[in-house]
Amino acid sequence: MSITNEISTDGLAATPRPPMTPGASNRPRGDGLADYKVIRRSGAVAAFDPAKIELALTKAFLAVEGTSAAGSRRVHETVADLAEEIVVNLTRRAPTGASLHIEDIQDQVELALMRGGYHKIARAFVLYREARTQERLAKEAETAPTAPRLSMRRADGSHVPLDEARLAGLIGEAADGLDGVDPSVILAETRRNLYDGISEDELALAPVLAARTLVEAEPNHSRASARLLLHSLRREVLSGLAGRPDEASAAEMADRYPDTLRAAIQKGIEAGRIDPELARFDLDRLGRAIRPERDLAFDYLGLQTLVDRYFLHDRGVRFELPQVFFMRVAMGLALREIDREETAIAFYERLSTFRFMCSTPTLFNAGTRHPQLSSCFLTTVPDDLDGIFKSVKDNALLAKFSGGIGNDWTPVRGLGAHISGTNGESQGVVPFLKVANDTAIAVNQGGKRKGAVCAYLETWHIDIEEFLDLRKNTGDDRRRTHDMNTANWVPDLFMARVADDGPWTLFSPDETPDLHDLYGPDFKVAYEAYEAKAARGEIAVHRTVRAVDLWRRMLSMLFETGHPWITFKDPCNIRSPQRHRGVVHSSNLCTEITLNTASDEVAVCNLGSVNLAAHVGPDGLDHEALAATVSVAMRMLDNVVDINFYTIPEARRSNLRHRPVGLGLMGFADALATLRIPYASEAAVTFADESMEALSYHAISASVDLAAERGRYPSFEGSLWSKGVLPIDSLELLAEARGGLDLDRSARLDWESLRARVTTIGMRNSNTMAIAPTATISNICGVSQSIEPIFQNLYVKSNMSGDFTVVNATLVHDLKARGLWDEVMASDLKYYDGSLGAIDRVPDDLKALYATAFEIDPRWLVEAAARRQKWIDQSQSLNLYLAKPSGKTLDAVYRLAFARGLKTTYYLRARAATSVEKSTLKGTDGRLNAVAAAPVSACSIDDPTCEACQ
Repeated sequence: MSITNEISTDGLAATPRPPMTPGASNRPRGDGLADYKVIRRSGAVAAFDPAKIELALTKAFLAVEGTSAAGSRRVHETVADLAEEIVVNLTRRAPTGASLHIEDIQDQVELALMRGGYHKIARAFVLYREARTQERLAKEAETAPTAPRLSMRRADGSHVPLDEARLAGLIGEAADGLDGVDPSVILAETRRNLYDGISEDELALAPVLAARTLVEAEPNHSRASARLLLHSLRREVLSGLAGRPDEASAAEMADRYPDTLRAAIQKGIEAGRIDPELARFDLDRLGRAIRPERDLAFDYLGLQTLVDRYFLHDRGVRFELPQVFFMRVAMGLALREIDREETAIAFYERLSTFRFMCSTPTLFNAGTRHPQLSSCFLTTVPDDLDGIFKSVKDNALLAKFSGGIGNDWTPVRGLGAHISGTNGESQGVVPFLKVANDTAIAVNQGGKRKGAVCAYLETWHIDIEEFLDLRKNTGDDRRRTHDMNTANWVPDLFMARVADDGPWTLFSPDETPDLHDLYGPDFKVAYEAYEAKAARGEIAVHRTVRAVDLWRRMLSMLFETGHPWITFKDPCNIRSPQRHRGVVHSSNLCTEITLNTASDEVAVCNLGSVNLAAHVGPDGLDHEALAATVSVAMRMLDNVVDINFYTIPEARRSNLRHRPVGLGLMGFADALATLRIPYASEAAVTFADESMEALSYHAISASVDLAAERGRYPSFEGSLWSKGVLPIDSLELLAEARGGLDLDRSARLDWESLRARVTTIGMRNSNTMAIAPTATISNICGVSQSIEPIFQNLYVKSNMSGDFTVVNATLVHDLKARGLWDEVMASDLKYYDGSLGAIDRVPDDLKALYATAFEIDPRWLVEAAARRQKWIDQSQSLNLYLAKPSGKTLDAVYRLAFARGLKTTYYLRARAATSVEKSTLKGTDGRLNAVAAAPVSACSIDDPTCEACQ
């Protein structure tokens, strides 16, 4: 029996009431239901009759299960229960007497069927609705009278006829070459939002909004939306540069981009935003190097992010187009090159093709009058009032131009410690952390994003238990930091005490000052000596706890509040190439930077990420292309050190002395999809090893090449590099300190010859690699974040630019190839929070390949990270996902991270027990956060604090 013959969806609105059908219930209705109205599609209003819902449900069951279901008690009771649920959901938010739209009622019918597990019936219902919609649209198109001619209101208030042909042509150009994108559908959706007297700006926005509502049905609409947005941007930029209304098509920009580059540079100089030195470049040569067709490579999320936050503007009017933006950044990084134009073009090639992307501060500020290009700053806060408030001031100055900050607070004496100057007792570190928290909020980086800072405290500090509570929503708010990130700096000895179920003694650093600078066996000797002194009563402020109890509380607070993160002191220091020049006292805002800090040195790191997905084909990793990209990328990062605008002298001193950079990667999950490798597999762990080895090899080699050209970094002598100890070799130092390390040590490349070059020629950079979160720059490039697994295959992403429907386009391509992509599949993905696991018609191989973060055992993430860590001289931002967190699981995962030699971990993301309400509405595009997961104890997937590095 065909469902199209059985279900009359318009019949959900009341008509003269028929006799009760076999599937209808005679149970009494709630009071007041008769007062509700139903709005038909025609606009007519009818009385609301719940019996019609039961009628529609009964017909749906009959259509799928056959007429034998008509007398089934099961169907009778099921329909009655579903109808009651639907009525409750429809009326609980609507006041008595309200009008309910027929589409809303049908949405609730569909949702009730899905929730109840009646997926075949729900699918039939969805397909029927879609077929009926298409029939109505076709009928309306045939019978619709000629629409009245609309007018458009110009900026000066005058009205001109709306040019329908031009609008259709614009949409056609945007859809050109995009599979699955029908310009007539976008045009029809656009027309629904037009009105007489619409403004120019509204008219430009209308097709963008129309196209983005269709993204969940066909991901290529994201590309079409970006092209339509680009047209609006071209009109804004070209008009602003010309001083009169002006616009151009994508095809016309091939001829106009060179002049646009010159005009934009001049405009930026006049507005005080661009360094006048950029005008001294050969702009004609650079203009000819621009590739306008690369504008068409953006997804909507990426381009909208650039438009909102990256393109330079003069009093709100943007004067940069995408290729001008990339060329401006490239020029800003090539300022001190001998052949500036040739180098700028090489930089431009990597940026505009998304093979490499600089970090957000570099993109914001390169080529401007204040080129603060560095991503991360690490400081140690001293134990005196002047030093503490100088550190807070430094935080503000460093954050002003988009830097993310990590503060080491361990030296500050703890609660109850003696203050000789006043003969009083210290209030501990927590009150000062509150001040630092509020400073980070006050300095919001020019409105582009929130200021962000992370406080680190070592596990032996007497205030550690109060530190764990900083992010709680209960307790004394004066001792809470709701906006500051926090992290535990954990020594190996503590983990050994946890394993042995031993005691752990907490001290105030003013009585144990050398513990701050010690690690490995030296720390153990000194710590145990202080424990002995405390036992003899020779230390005033101390407290002994059970190590396991403290560890459990650390994990408990990590689950409850998302903080403090777990980072490991000893591997960060034992494997540090710069251990001869100081101590790593903390990591940074995103836990991937491990650099020394001291009273006269603020560590600085300059970040950028290789797009791994752009260097992988079906046959594997393209080593030749990767080597070429890494060589150019390392040159860009090294240039940052010399060009950078330093807001405090300690940062400049440190950066010029050591010249650290952090080359990372993004698009790891996309690369796995290209290779058809599930994330939760040994093959993925092996690929993590192989790809990171290649990146490490080429990064170190590029730094050697730069050293040959420009000289070694000043503090090279005495470093692990100078002794021929590369990151892969430093694993043995950690294994020796721990008495063993269970980790694969295999290698594929010719490390012997590279080791010889390092010791003979030297290194240009003290540190070369760090894998940052890439929360924003991966959006720009349209790839998965960093080393993250797929978050969800369909979800709503929220960031400072708004809400965006994100669909895994690769998955859709595979589903199309197997004839499985349709309205029902999109609806199923929504219902199951972007997961394929519960959708029975999806083959198992696709379920494994596109498993989402919460479907993957977190141990796979740790194992892959451990293989990467053996090649990295710094660390990586490693998020862990737990679908069903428990104390036992948390303990096992974090102990595994320690055992595998990881230096740091980042957020713990745990799925909530319940998720937000689903919506079956098409084209919500973020207006309903219907498919966003609800992680607890974690930031959102695009937390602005995560962006502070990338």
